Amino acid sequence: MALRRLLGWSDGELMRSDSKPCSRLMRQTAAICTVGGGLGFWVLCRMHYGARITVPRSLRWAACGALSVSSTSALLVRLFSPECEPQNIAAYDKGR
Repeated sequence: MALRRLLGWSDGELMRSDSKPCSRLMRQTAAICTVGGGLGFWVLCRMHYGARITVPRSLRWAACGALSVSSTSALLVRLFSPECEPQNIAAYDKGR
C-alpha cells in the first residue's frame, strides 16, 4: 500500500533490522495524534461556540477530532513511511 515505490522514492531495499516495524510505527503515531487531535478540535469548538458551549458538544468535537486526526496520520504513515514498504512488512512485521 506504500506510495513510495510509485512516486520513485523507494530503492526497494530492506531497512535495518533494529528499525521500528510498520505496525508499531502506525500505532504510536496514531496514539500521539489522538491526543493532539482531541485537544485541537476541543479548542476549535470553544472558539466556534464561545459562551454557548456545552459539555456534550465539546466532547463530541474532541472525539471527532481525535478519530479523524489519528486515522489520517496512521494512513499517511502507512503510505509514505519506508518501514511500510511491502518488502519491509514481509520481513519484519509479525502477524498476531
